[in-house]
Formats: sequence, C-alpha cells, structure tokens
Amino acid sequence: MQKLTALLILITAILIPSASFAESGKKSAMLIVSFGTSLPEAQKAIDNLVGAVKNEFPSTDVRLSFTSNIIRRKIAREQGKNIPTPSQALAQLNDEGYSFVTVIPTHMIPGEEFDEVVGVASAFAGIRGKFGFEEINVCRPFLDGVKECETVSEILIKRFESQLKDKETAIVLMGHGTPEHFANAQYLQLQLALNQKAYGRFFVGTVESSPSIDDVLADLKRHPEIKKLVLSPLMIVAGDHAHNDLAGEDDPDSWINILRKNGYSEISTYLVGLGEDENMAHELIKKIHALHSNTDKE
Repeated sequence: MQKLTALLILITAILIPSASFAESGKKSAMLIVSFGTSLPEAQKAIDNLVGAVKNEFPSTDVRLSFTSNIIRRKIAREQGKNIPTPSQALAQLNDEGYSFVTVIPTHMIPGEEFDEVVGVASAFAGIRGKFGFEEINVCRPFLDGVKECETVSEILIKRFESQLKDKETAIVLMGHGTPEHFANAQYLQLQLALNQKAYGRFFVGTVESSPSIDDVLADLKRHPEIKKLVLSPLMIVAGDHAHNDLAGEDDPDSWINILRKNGYSEISTYLVGLGEDENMAHELIKKIHALHSNTDKE
C-alpha cells in the first residue's frame, strides 16, 4: 500500500505540472467509473447514467473515468478524446482543490474490476496533506447482496414486460462474469430472485465464468414449454460482448448460434445496455443517497 500511495503521489506530480492548487474552500465532486466502450451507440448507456447523476446533483461537479486502458487508447486514437483513468481523474480533482469525492462505479458485481477501483480510492484516502482529500467514499455495485439482486430482478421483469406476455418466450441474459472471485455468486443470487418472481422465464449466464452457456442450455431443457428466446446483455453497456459473444452472426461460438444449434429457431435480440434503463439510473441515484446518508451518520 505504501508503494501504491507513493506511486499515486508521483502520478499527481507528473500528470499535473502546475504547482498552483485551488484554495476555494470545501468543494465536492462525484467521479463515475465505467469499464468504458468505444462503440458510439453503446456510449448512450454511460451518458444516461452520467446525465442522471448531474440532474440529481446539479451543484456538484460530476466527472467520468474509464478503467479499460485498451478502450481509452482506442477512443483517443479514433475519436480524439482523452478519458482519464480513476487515478488520473482523482489526481486532477485534487489539483483543482476538491476536498470530498464520491466514487461511483457502474459495475454490476463487486468483482475484480470493482476491487481495483476500491484500491485506488483507498490509496488516495491514505494520502495526507495537499495531495490528499478530506474524504473519499465509494458506492457499491448494482448486484451486491440479496436485496440488491431482488431490486434488479424487479427492474428486469419490468424491462421485458411486453416479451413476457408470451408464455412461450424466455429471456436469456449474458453477464460478464469474474473467474475465481466470490462475487461471481451474485449471478446465482440474481437467478434465484428472478425464479422467485418469474420462474422459468429468465436464464442468466456469463461469458467468462459460471453459469456458462452450457448451464443456460441445461436449464432451458428443463422447460420444454419455452420455444422463443430473447437475448440481452446483463451489462451496463451493450458493447463487444453483446454484439459478438452474445449475438454475433458470424461467430459459430456466439450464444445465438449455439442456441440455434440446440433447436431454438425463434431468437430475437435486445442489444441495449442496462445503463439506458431509467430504472437502473434511478437505482444508481438511490445508492448515492444511501451512501451519503450512511456517511453522515458515522
């Protein structure tokens, strides 16, 4: 931790050569942290969440950062936009004289990516003096326990309300997954919550862990009444995984082609990130208010 703290101080000095630090009093900011996307149409999901936070907190400066260096570099190269990493964004906020920062990850589960964001925030929280903040707080992900999974299940049922009117239709959701991490169990908790409210209508899988597409197929075969499928990402952004791993027509290993090979001929796709759902944006706002409420009580 000491090495990471020293590194972040060095980053601050390198990225921000200006020696003038703002002396404007106690300022607060919110930093939204996304994995990121280079697809312009998928960016709508992130923009929706950022817009919701800005509308809810109009007097607070709201910034955006991406955790994926590959995506950041691609956007810089192809679109000429420089989106900071969480550490760069926090260093910039410090240079501008902010004292209080709320870090708002848009992750679905508290997996490896979320752990890294918490690590960066903790490192800055441990810095004292002019290179640090008075307080940094981090919001929890959307799927972060039993109650949170129940809330997201209700959002999903409402999201696919029209499709669920057809009793022969089921919704297949692709999450990202995080191998060898306990947080991956949140997908199973979400499946349980969905089963309790809409048994046999939702099937949750992940692209990089378990439950896998094989698990989804095994569950589907227990429901012979299901003849039609709707494929959709269980992700904030409908990016590469959604368009290729889930619905890629030219990829023989995509979920849509695997499901077709297993006898499902009536398959449609809904490639819209959960970040575009107003109910998910509302849930994010609730998490921010709850975090601030808990912080005030401490």
